[in-house]
Amino acid sequence: MSETINFDQERLKKVTSLLVSQSRPADENSPYYELAKKYNIKVDFRPFIQIDGVSYKEFRKQKINILDYSAVIFTSRNAIDHFFRICTEGRIEVPATMKYFCISEQTANYLQKYIVIRKRKIFTGTKTATELIELMRKHKKEKFLYPCSDVRKNDIPEFADTEEFSFTEATMYQTVPSDLSDLEDVYYDIIAFFSPSGIKSLFENFPDFKQKDTRIAAFGPTTAKAVEDAGLFLDIQAPLPNAPSMTGALDLYIRQANKI
Repeated sequence: MSETINFDQERLKKVTSLLVSQSRPADENSPYYELAKKYNIKVDFRPFIQIDGVSYKEFRKQKINILDYSAVIFTSRNAIDHFFRICTEGRIEVPATMKYFCISEQTANYLQKYIVIRKRKIFTGTKTATELIELMRKHKKEKFLYPCSDVRKNDIPEFADTEEFSFTEATMYQTVPSDLSDLEDVYYDIIAFFSPSGIKSLFENFPDFKQKDTRIAAFGPTTAKAVEDAGLFLDIQAPLPNAPSMTGALDLYIRQANKI
């Protein structure tokens, strides 16, 4: 696919503002800042969802004894934070023999906030659930605990079920809509979404939302489906073959819309 992707011509209108439904990047070299500078547009950041921890009392209702498990699967920093929070609240001392299976090196490194990494058995994928699954396959005798949100991807649980692992999900935090009431009268040319939860938050905050000329960008197939299921028009879908990131897809769209 070439750079001249055929966006809907009737909706291809000049872009002067963009709302990214995530936290503001800490990196000053973020491609979003480059996008703002390149096209002289306003780019704002606002998380549409937030993470709330499940209380220890609620966690106990799941009838999970953490010390019954020999390995923990971590796919995010949130999972690490809330696993150790639950342990602290429950006065659970995690044994040094516990194994940790992390989806990426970045996630594994975050463990040092809670444990001395060099003294523990840590197995690390490079980035994807597929690679993490391959690591698990080599340790089938372990009893795996999977700290997760009430909203999570299906890949690891489905794999564990298919191959009959000893595997238990533990809901330790929840993904809930943020309060966006201050945005009620604020208009943006483009709103960029990264998960179905973001779309859900939009309509929980603004049940009467009408898209009109607001262009919607979605990252990933599940987010794109959530946009369409909500009756919205999907203007920009990322990733594209020649634009693997959200910023890359936005760049292609704005370049055409602003005729630069």
